[in-house]
Parts: sequence; structure tokens; C-alpha cells
Amino acid sequence: MGHDDLPSLELAFPGPERDRGVAAILSGRKTALTGLLAIFEHAGEAVPQTGQWYSVLDSEGRPAVTIELVDVRVLPMKEIDDEFARAEGRGYSDVAQWRAAHEEFFQSEGVSEFLGRTPVIDDGTLVVAERFRVVESA
Repeated sequence: MGHDDLPSLELAFPGPERDRGVAAILSGRKTALTGLLAIFEHAGEAVPQTGQWYSVLDSEGRPAVTIELVDVRVLPMKEIDDEFARAEGRGYSDVAQWRAAHEEFFQSEGVSEFLGRTPVIDDGTLVVAERFRVVESA
């Protein structure tokens, strides 16, 4: 299956944050990602399923790496643990750092603009916690 046949996945917004995320996947440091369930719902997109493959795009919109989801769970933010936070490959030493970064992103101008509101982020906020493996680099 070629990159063109796969649904695409874009991390964060184009620019340094996306580039760091793609680099972390390519280096093997990043094996997990988290999405805000409200974003999927607002976009009318189904929650990803275990076994799905995605073409992860770089900031230029080009395929950078193909991943396969190996575990997908919808859960409240309070259930994310230190191990998952470290698997995000962004240098978080614990879930507190992960939480602070995700609250900042989920309440950022770009996300708020997309949703048409600034989301409330608390312990019960539902997130889509995904673990993946690299299938191939582009």
C-alpha cells in the first residue's frame, strides 16, 4: 500500500512543533500521541481504530513516515500515566509535564479557532490516546 492510499495524519500545526514530532517518530523516541476527543467530534471524524495505518505528513504536507496504530483508547486525561507521557517522545519526564503541555496546546489559539471556542480542560476531559509502531519511513 503506497502513501497515497493511506489516510494522512498531521501532528499539531505546521512548523517547529510538527517538525519535532515527526523527527521524534523517525528517531523512535515517539511511540504515542494524544488527541482531544472534541477535535475529532467537531471535525466529524471517527476515532481512529487499532490496526489502522496512517501516512504522517511533515510541515510541507509531504509523507514522512507510515505508522500503524497498535492501541487506541478514549479516556479521561486523569488516566494518562507517566509511562504514556514519556512514550509521547517530547521529553516529558512525567505526566505533570505532559499535562501542562497538552493543556496549553488544547487551549491554544489554533485549536480554539478550529473549535469555535476555547475548550475546558480538566481531569475528566476525554482524550484519544494512541500507541503506534513505524511501518516504514518515506
